[in-house]
Amino acid sequence: MVLENQKVLVWDPFVRVFHWSLVLFYLVAWVSAEEWASLHERAGYFILVLLGLRIVWGVIGTQHARFRDFVYGGTVTVGYLRSLRAGTPRHYLGHNPAGGWMVIALLLSLAVAGVSGILIGDAEHGVWKEIHEGSANMTLLLVVVHVSGVVLASLIHGENLVRAMLTGHKMRRSEDV
Repeated sequence: MVLENQKVLVWDPFVRVFHWSLVLFYLVAWVSAEEWASLHERAGYFILVLLGLRIVWGVIGTQHARFRDFVYGGTVTVGYLRSLRAGTPRHYLGHNPAGGWMVIALLLSLAVAGVSGILIGDAEHGVWKEIHEGSANMTLLLVVVHVSGVVLASLIHGENLVRAMLTGHKMRRSEDV
């Protein structure tokens, strides 16, 4: 029996530690990019390790951590975006379809930034440097969209998603997907 307004653990400790570690090391990498090459590189390597662990956890982890729980097909995702635009989106206990695709976009963008950063090597200029800087900028744009989406979803659904990512808990609703 599903009880409405029941507090449930949605984001397990691994997901929460991963998320906030990624935030921290992305900020370190961004701030250190021009002045502290060694710190920048270390942050980038740590991000790649985090991404690898998250990919594994996305396959074998808890229910809402698994990619199959939040990566929806095009029809569902477009339908969700339309309902969001109309102001009537469904509530999802885990990631909504837009949030799920944002997770994938962020993981891919960070992976491209990390791998291209390794491939830059000692070259001052070149295609890998351009790819690295482009993907870092794309990641920043995605972060801004992600944070905006979190704020929007929090307001629309009357819940604090930042707190949920800190505590791991959300309130279950009868209409949850």
